[in-house]
Amino acid sequence: MKVTIKDIAEMAGVSKSTVSRYLNEGYVSEENREKISEAIEKTGYKTNFFAKRLKSKRSHLIGVIVPRLDSFTATKTLKGISEQLERVDYEMFISITNLNIDREIEYIKKFYLQGVDGIIVSSSIITEKHYEIVKGLPIPVLFVGQEDDRLNCISIDDRLAGYLLGEYIRNQGHRDIVYLGVNEKDKAVGFERKSGFMEAFNEDYHNINFVETDFFFQNAYKKAEKVMEYNPSAIVCATDNIAIGVIRYLSENDYKIPEEVSIAGFGGYDIGTAIHPPLTTVAIDYRGLGKKAAKSILNLIDDEKLEEEYNIGLKLIKRESVREL
Repeated sequence: MKVTIKDIAEMAGVSKSTVSRYLNEGYVSEENREKISEAIEKTGYKTNFFAKRLKSKRSHLIGVIVPRLDSFTATKTLKGISEQLERVDYEMFISITNLNIDREIEYIKKFYLQGVDGIIVSSSIITEKHYEIVKGLPIPVLFVGQEDDRLNCISIDDRLAGYLLGEYIRNQGHRDIVYLGVNEKDKAVGFERKSGFMEAFNEDYHNINFVETDFFFQNAYKKAEKVMEYNPSAIVCATDNIAIGVIRYLSENDYKIPEEVSIAGFGGYDIGTAIHPPLTTVAIDYRGLGKKAAKSILNLIDDEKLEEEYNIGLKLIKRESVREL
């Protein structure tokens, strides 16, 4: 019977990633090391693993770098990556940067030194430092969610997402609008999404005001007071998470949604259906994006080119948080 990493993990009572670290001489606690060693000894798995690795010259490990784990986007994307990799007996290591670019660069280096076959990076910005480190690596690195012609990238059509929501808000009669977005250094969410939204208004966007925040719920909540100084009929937020922070502020200050102010976001987060009123949003298939990322990094490992087109699903979901004027 074929023994897999999953079998060893279940026997030892640890995660698959812990077994992978053990096999690749990464850090594992002494207690878990003993459990894994005992399970491997009973099955003879280690010999099979390294024989397979020596033959293929591959570790069957993928490093995945994400900015946060406490977000709908990261969770869904990782789920898609994991599902696709498991089909071909690949494992993934996950590192979290907490939106620290220098840490992101260091994790790319560390994953290479740990012997992974490829690296997937979910980044909010691609810098010259990224380019310099990646161009010198002999393994493929794939950036997800951003675009840079010099690197391997797949992304969402954020400009189209912005246009879809902008067209709907315009058709609902709203002109006094605040767009609560993130810094434009984030080319996808910060620049492209906002640009697509503005395009939907053609030249009729003179009453659109812009307020900058970040991706965190708490900071969106704090920015909401400034947003309301513009007395908008609609607030459009760069993510659903930002929108939920604003909704909390509006609720605490007795603003009625959508009677006094409409609100919408991007992402299609599950929580958008649980709040009152349910949130109008552009749903993005992040799970599908994760699957595309996994397929793409495996293709790059096999020296195949990236596909030119990535049709990641976008869908405008009209709910009660936006009213017609």
